Amino acid sequence: MSFVQTVKAIAWAFFGVRRGAGYEEDVAKLNPVHVIIAGVIAAVLFVLVLVLLVQWVIGSGVAGS
Repeated sequence: MSFVQTVKAIAWAFFGVRRGAGYEEDVAKLNPVHVIIAGVIAAVLFVLVLVLLVQWVIGSGVAGS
């Protein structure tokens, strides 16, 4: 599989919405190095989005009252 296809498979797994047949196909074709790289990138992006969301909520004054 290409790296883009691996990223798509990781995205489906990240949200937990992958059918059994698609999962079995992905497991058979995925490159473990691509999975690790895509997983780390997805985790970093997720944490970054959460940090930015918290900063926005705190800065907007919504959480202050």
